[in-house]
Amino acid sequence: MKEANYDCYENIPYSVYKAEKARLQVELLNLQEWVVEKGKRVAFVFEGRDAAGKGSTIRRFAENLMPKNLRVVELGIPTPNESRNWFRRYEKHFPEKGEIVFFDRSWYNRAMIEPTMGYCTKSQYYYFMRSVVDWEEAHIKDGLVLIKFYLSINRETQVVRFDMRKNDPLKYWKYSENDEHVQRKWHIFTRYKEQMFRKTSSRKSPWVIVRSNNKLSARLTCMLYAINQVPYKPKKPFVPLEKDRVTFESEITVQGIPFRNLNYRQYRLLSKLKERLG
Repeated sequence: MKEANYDCYENIPYSVYKAEKARLQVELLNLQEWVVEKGKRVAFVFEGRDAAGKGSTIRRFAENLMPKNLRVVELGIPTPNESRNWFRRYEKHFPEKGEIVFFDRSWYNRAMIEPTMGYCTKSQYYYFMRSVVDWEEAHIKDGLVLIKFYLSINRETQVVRFDMRKNDPLKYWKYSENDEHVQRKWHIFTRYKEQMFRKTSSRKSPWVIVRSNNKLSARLTCMLYAINQVPYKPKKPFVPLEKDRVTFESEITVQGIPFRNLNYRQYRLLSKLKERLG
């Protein structure tokens, strides 16, 4: 189990956050190009309590990546058959070669929310806890790059975010009766969470705990941890909050055809095409 918190991102001003997010997203695109070119398979798991910021963090990861080579998996209520074949339910959503998959909640529902709410049997829970590390490590041995983030918030922050949801005309639908039930079972969930950390974090598949009371710092922390841990080869080491901005040409000519006013992703793709065409 690891705690990923970078002091430089604590209480970061929004203007600095935007600039740093853009720099990290450029590096994530470099990482994705490695995934595509080398046929790698990468899975990011995002777990945490409701309102911890899992979905919004995934959106910041993915918003400037190549959509063809990524998926976001957010599964609903399992069928009886899926509940009995729990690992298979998620295996079929694992990344193909050249793909990144983000799990907005994952197979770890069975370690926390399901036993908290009584959605699984004790035998299902105990089988999962005995089996999950070996299952993950078998996939890692087979080439899967797996990073498991747990976004951690305190109870007061969750209450504030729930109140904001309930009173926001564009987000009220995110709040449900189930959220109220989970709030009342905060301490039960905590016991299952702590047991999950003890039993399901291994050297090859550790839990990465990120403080998420501040969503801005949590997003940057997750992105920086990912580019530091996924074994691609960056052009130069990424230095957090480095003042020098990544620059690139906004135009390029490919086989006599000029392309102008390009963003970074368009420029990189056309540069690759130009190299291949000679």
